[in-house]
Amino acid sequence: MTSGAITDSLSDTVARVREEVCRLHEQLTRWELVTWTSGNVSARVPGAELMVIKPSGVSYDDLTPESMVVTTLDGDVVDGTRSPSSDTDAHAYVYRHMPQVNGVVHTHSPYATAWAARDEAIPCVLTAMADEFGGEIPVGPFALIGGDDIGRGIVATLTGHRSPAVLMRNHGVFTVGASARAAVKAAVMCEDVARTVHIARTGGSLVPIEQRHVDALYERYQNAYGQR
Repeated sequence: MTSGAITDSLSDTVARVREEVCRLHEQLTRWELVTWTSGNVSARVPGAELMVIKPSGVSYDDLTPESMVVTTLDGDVVDGTRSPSSDTDAHAYVYRHMPQVNGVVHTHSPYATAWAARDEAIPCVLTAMADEFGGEIPVGPFALIGGDDIGRGIVATLTGHRSPAVLMRNHGVFTVGASARAAVKAAVMCEDVARTVHIARTGGSLVPIEQRHVDALYERYQNAYGQR
């Protein structure tokens, strides 16, 4: 593993991305989206065909900026002392085919993954879902870990869809964002609404939100909500 692909002009940028990616992993444990060493966050390196991702099988307590692994967008390691996540090829595929994406997150958060285990999309029955996801949270196809098949399923499912989250069947959650932080937020929100909709369904039938209201809520939240 060599750092030869990282030029002097990029070194400060890579260091900042490593710091951010390491710090964002704390949010996965804070919101109980992962167990043991499962899950990962990655971020695209601005100005380069590189990404930073969590090392494989390393405890969250032991993560440091230096332990983050830098790879090409083909998944080849260019800097790091550890092996990258087993999901590296999936993340890399997303970055290659979704240029608007700068962050990818994977979790096995329990409620959202339960929907994935049933091969069932989460219907848009909450205003919070309309705000963040612009409709239902879709299910992607089953795919084996280790190659880019998962990435292909993510891209195929999310292309043309407003949702930044996809439930990969029998596996778990992948989220994307304009930044790694935005992808983490989507993962947190995905689990939150998955839990709420599950609880609601145990008490009776769900009531979908009309599409025109979904569109209005999404437009307001994406373009008017918060500080501008």
